[in-house]
Amino acid sequence: MIVLAIDTALDYCAAAVLDAGARTMIAHETLEMKRGHAEALMPLIARVMKASGLRYLDLNRVAVTTGPGSFTGLRVGISAARGIGLAADKPVIGLTTLSAYVAPLVAEQGEQPIIAAIDARHDHVYFQVVAGNGSALMRPAVVPIEDTFAASRFGALRMVGNAARILADRWPRNVPAPSLVDPKPGPDIAWVAWIGAATEPDAAPPKPFYLRLPDAKPKAGFSLPDARS
Repeated sequence: MIVLAIDTALDYCAAAVLDAGARTMIAHETLEMKRGHAEALMPLIARVMKASGLRYLDLNRVAVTTGPGSFTGLRVGISAARGIGLAADKPVIGLTTLSAYVAPLVAEQGEQPIIAAIDARHDHVYFQVVAGNGSALMRPAVVPIEDTFAASRFGALRMVGNAARILADRWPRNVPAPSLVDPKPGPDIAWVAWIGAATEPDAAPPKPFYLRLPDAKPKAGFSLPDARS
């Protein structure tokens, strides 16, 4: 299975082509950026596809992060994924940024739970807690930072996400300290591709996963329609 993966949810603009059957990452590129995803994404995808030596018609599916994250970035990535999927007649898989963050830690098959945390600004975070095997312990939510401390009841946590350091610095001293703090600015594009390969298209539509209303509204004519329409 050949998967094109796209991520523009946070401070990365990234794309990759994975041959899941051969367990080979054929080509990939990641640019760290806070703005400019709209201008950077399509040239980046073109470079990755050229490096892969494949045509869009050779793809089996497209995977894209759906949030939570930057409203503008999400719109850019999801629109590109849908457009490529439509033009090439391939299914498009949507997966949450939180799930992409925790995937490499779940793959380690450790016993300690994992908290994925994304900065939602205004002293809030988007977060989710999963067990070492990936099963949900606390569902995705946007909450004040203090509310995340309830996850301490699961023991020493591994923390990942662009807000991981923020949480770790404010973690209560009377509970187990995090055993790992990985404050990477965005998920690994390779894991976006792997999750896309493992997910059934009908179970993961490419529609924005905001958890709350965006701070900014799109200009008229630029909103994303429901993926089922």
